[in-house]
Amino acid sequence: MSLNELWFLLVAVLFVGFFFLEGFDFGVGMSTRFMARNDLERRVLVNTIGPFWDANEVWLLTAGGAIFAAFPNWYATMFSGYYIPLVVFLLALIGRGVSFEFRGQKDSAAWRKFWDWVIFFGSILPPFLLGVLFSSLVQGMPINDKMDMYAGFFDYITVFSVWGGVTVTMLCLLHGLMFITLRTEDDIQDRARRMAKRVWFITVPVLVVFVVLAFIYTDIFQARPILVPTMIGIVVVMYLLCAFFLWKDRDGFAFTFGGLGLALTIATIFVGLFPRVMISSIDSAFDLTIHNAASGQYSLTVMTIVAVTLLPFVLGYQIWSYYVFRKRVSSKEKMTY
Repeated sequence: MSLNELWFLLVAVLFVGFFFLEGFDFGVGMSTRFMARNDLERRVLVNTIGPFWDANEVWLLTAGGAIFAAFPNWYATMFSGYYIPLVVFLLALIGRGVSFEFRGQKDSAAWRKFWDWVIFFGSILPPFLLGVLFSSLVQGMPINDKMDMYAGFFDYITVFSVWGGVTVTMLCLLHGLMFITLRTEDDIQDRARRMAKRVWFITVPVLVVFVVLAFIYTDIFQARPILVPTMIGIVVVMYLLCAFFLWKDRDGFAFTFGGLGLALTIATIFVGLFPRVMISSIDSAFDLTIHNAASGQYSLTVMTIVAVTLLPFVLGYQIWSYYVFRKRVSSKEKMTY
């Protein structure tokens, strides 16, 4: 495996890890507006992700940093071409992070209601925008021979990209509801489980339609005629196992298989892209690949040494934090947020 391939794999792993971990944060944030019956229950839901959400976002920051260092041309084209959607995405993340801290600073119903809405929109916009971004990447964007992207509104907003945004949002919502079943107890846990069952029946058909649209609007099935269908088949199996354990009230297994389904969905997008990182809708000769978008070999070598050295410590810290805060959140305890 070349260093170019290794760093593409690392970027893919970072995004997959981000969606697996931050995906349930988004799902919990969305659920605060329609599942919680009162302020106390809302505080319980927020506290389920309180110790984790900021560390989970580090995966996205690291993925962006890895693209910047390993594939500067990819970084330049994508971050300039998607400038406005990414600004909205960042503002939503900032608003959500601030709201976790601010909602409990005043004993005012109007104050809390405002920040609760910020949590909701800050949780629904990022997965939707990322779904639109990745879907349009796979479909292709107008990139010229100088690696410049000149996209109009209807290049970003297509049937496939919007449906991709809806699909990622629904997958995160289902993931979040199953996380709530692991982190809460009593009535909140039971309602989260019942809602997850209803959302499953919406999410899986949405995912199936997304796969059909991918077959129509993209070339990933032609690019990887064996691997992509195989991975999609595994995703289907994951969500069937998720449903089986969800109806058996085996929350840990349901969460695990649902999370793997989400992770493999994102992984399939990267598999369909490889060795490209951005597809040109103008001419395939203008595609950005792991070769023409990459840094020099010396830079990749140094980065590999640093990553191999530091990655075990980062992973160890995050695993330890999940272990320390493994206890369920109860409404009888003092709320942090």
